[in-house]
Amino acid sequence: MTTRRAVVAGTFYESDFHMLEQQLVSCFRHKKGPGELPVKRGEKQIKAVVAPHAAYHYSGACAAWSFQQVAEAKFADCYVMLGPNHSGMGKSGISLSNWETPLGVVRVDKELGGELAKKSELVVDESAHSREHSLEVQLPFLQFVSKDRLKDLKVLPISIKDDINLHRLALDIKDVLVDYDKRVVFIVSSDFTHYGATYGYLPFSSDIPQRLYDLDMGAIKHLLKLDAMRFMDYVNETGATICGVLPLILLVKLLSKTEGKLLQYYTSADIMGDFRNAVGYASLVFD
Repeated sequence: MTTRRAVVAGTFYESDFHMLEQQLVSCFRHKKGPGELPVKRGEKQIKAVVAPHAAYHYSGACAAWSFQQVAEAKFADCYVMLGPNHSGMGKSGISLSNWETPLGVVRVDKELGGELAKKSELVVDESAHSREHSLEVQLPFLQFVSKDRLKDLKVLPISIKDDINLHRLALDIKDVLVDYDKRVVFIVSSDFTHYGATYGYLPFSSDIPQRLYDLDMGAIKHLLKLDAMRFMDYVNETGATICGVLPLILLVKLLSKTEGKLLQYYTSADIMGDFRNAVGYASLVFD
């Protein structure tokens, strides 16, 4: 079994075991985080969370809200991780390698991954994940909140590009999960609007904090209602630079009979104090 080594440890998050644990604690206790560490695991069942994927200094407190939900919910047999592909490498693909972070190695669910590779358009493509940060940054959080079940922890990382039919893929994943007959929780990695000259997106130049908030809330409300069509239309109409559009659409198509909730939202400018360039971060949970 091959192992994917961490590629953004030391940049997006601490590379030392103890320093990373301290950093994660600070994310939970941050004024924009939940304010406290997760309490004991419960029997509540959640279906999915959405978490941002910037460096922990920026978005870690927001991500902590999502992983507090994971920590206090019923443990899943597999955490299926859906993320965008920033590098452009590879295809929409599954990783069947184990993944290593400074907190240790996380096992991949080869059974589920193998079935998806057989019965969907997804392929096994390690190159799609080799330089991609969006799923890697979720793993230390998942390890941290799974300390009670680390030996049982399994993930399935899936990178989503525009080379695949999301509607068909959602149906195929649902079919495979019926046969899999185990408990799955989806973790979707996405930042929201990237505003400013750095990102080539300047739809407004005044009242930026409120208008950026309103722009992202317009997208989030459609996600919470599981309305993929209106979400897609909204993104197309506004040009909102949401990097995880494709995995978010896939998630909405995968879920049904569930309720979404916004747990936290802020922007990088709320941390840095500079709205000339800002990125929106949101934490969502679907029960």
